[in-house]
Amino acid sequence: QVQVVESGGGEVQPGGSLRLSCTASGSGSSGAVMGWFRQAPGKQRHVVATITSDKKRIYSDSVAGRFTISRDNAKNTVTLQMNDLKSEDTAVYYCSVNGQWGQGTQVTVSS
Repeated sequence: QVQVVESGGGEVQPGGSLRLSCTASGSGSSGAVMGWFRQAPGKQRHVVATITSDKKRIYSDSVAGRFTISRDNAKNTVTLQMNDLKSEDTAVYYCSVNGQWGQGTQVTVSS
């Protein structure tokens, strides 16, 4: 089974930047599609960005051009660099690897 651990997050002012990291371990973690999702209070969880093992990336329209997803296959890590953050980016961010979820990390964008 895959174990997923996230780090990063926090509070930042609008226009600021944050970086999220995620490490996957266990059987099935290598070569899997890795992704970031987010869930705002009272809303459903939505995909933010995904990346395949050969570095093909897909972004949601709401973050394209502001967020960058990357991965290190040797270390089984995926990161999400978030720039020009907006209040609507406030949510709990979850990393997903091969159907397994991390515990989530809070991102708050507020002035």
